[in-house]
Amino acid sequence: MELFGTAHLLALLVGAVFGLLCIVFRRRGCVWPVALLALLNLSAYGFNQWVYESFDFEIPLDNLLPFHLCDVAALLAGFALITKKPLIRELCFCWGLAGTLQALITPNLPYPFPHPIFFTFFTHHGVVVITALFLPLAEGWRPRPGTFPRLLLWNQVYFISVMAVNWAADTNFGFLMEKPDGATILDHLGPWPSYLIWLQLIAAAFIALFLLPFSKRINVWRFR
Repeated sequence: MELFGTAHLLALLVGAVFGLLCIVFRRRGCVWPVALLALLNLSAYGFNQWVYESFDFEIPLDNLLPFHLCDVAALLAGFALITKKPLIRELCFCWGLAGTLQALITPNLPYPFPHPIFFTFFTHHGVVVITALFLPLAEGWRPRPGTFPRLLLWNQVYFISVMAVNWAADTNFGFLMEKPDGATILDHLGPWPSYLIWLQLIAAAFIALFLLPFSKRINVWRFR
């Protein structure tokens, strides 16, 4: 797929319009945006697997298990809408914008439009980002005090857990063992393992940036 080509930009535009409609209708009291976004998030991983199997792709273990950050974020986004649990909503908002948004901007996607995986990729990642924005803009969600250090802690939980899985199963979940083939921000962060340090720092900076609008009324920076 051509980065920032016509198909890429149109996919982003369609996602933006769909997300805006979901937010507008929810603010008018409609329930269907919540149900639809929850369904899309919770079914995204299973639908991806169905597409792979339908086209007789050999599914690598990296795609067979849902340990990539965007897979985890999609499940969290679905449960964030259904359960309204504070921690799940915080993880959805921060991981969706600090992580999955980057995957939409620089997708690691070798399949161009109109390949079915092109559609599943942008649907999967798009609904996560839409849900992350939907929570504060349509649902009125706000982070709790201490969200920033709490999320840094959960970043390390994910990092350590996935590194252990990668070492044990010879996988590359989270691209923590090697960089993806496509052009991404990781290409500018040096070789392995030094890029892992920069990845953590950039993730923290993005989380801080997206929490900044809430910081005037809520102390998101320190545990309470």
